[in-house]
This record gives sequence, structure tokens and C-alpha cells, in this order.
Amino acid sequence: MAGQGFGGPIVRGVNNGVVALMKSSILGRRMSGSFVEISYVGRRSGKAFSIPVSYRRSGQDIVIMVAMPDKKNWWRNFLGEGGPITLLNFDGSDKTGHAVATRDERGGVSVAVRLDGVA
Repeated sequence: MAGQGFGGPIVRGVNNGVVALMKSSILGRRMSGSFVEISYVGRRSGKAFSIPVSYRRSGQDIVIMVAMPDKKNWWRNFLGEGGPITLLNFDGSDKTGHAVATRDERGGVSVAVRLDGVA
């Protein structure tokens, strides 16, 4: 993933900047309702990755809309039956869950996250 296309050093720098803003005392609160850092383990590599993503929430449902999905690879870890995901500092603590990625008829990709312990 890293070093190719959208995984290069510029994007890593932007992602690091977004994460820093999310952790800042002033902007962090404003961003917390629409941005979260996710952590997951690559299916093929077995490496741990963390990236910031935007999300929307409806009750206990969390949906991550993947912008430019054909330029990114991270969401492919959640195709089929999906896989484990952690939302870092989500509502004040790390939350684990199960994520499933789907592609719609227009090529858009969304990742639905069901948090552990939520009925």
C-alpha cells in the first residue's frame, strides 16, 4: 500500500497533519463528529495501519465513504465478509468493531462499521 499512488510520502504527510489536527485541543472537538483515525491489519501483509477517515453516523451505524476508491487500497481489506477494525479515540475511547466494504453500481465504495457490543 504505502509508496504507491495515494500511499506516497505526500499523502502520508497530509494524513499525519490531519491526525495532528484531530488531536489538537481547539480543532479536535470540531473534527471529532466527522473524522476518526482507524486502525486495521492488512489481510495480505499482516502489518498494522492507521489512517484518518471521514465518516457519518446514524445512531450506532458508522459509514465511511471512500473518496476516489480506485486510487486507494485500504478499504479492500474489508471486502467480502469484512474484517476487524478499531476506531481510535472514538467518543472518548478506542472502539473495536467489524467493517464491511461494498461497491455500489456507480463505483462508489462505502465501509459499514458495526461496533462490538452494540446490538
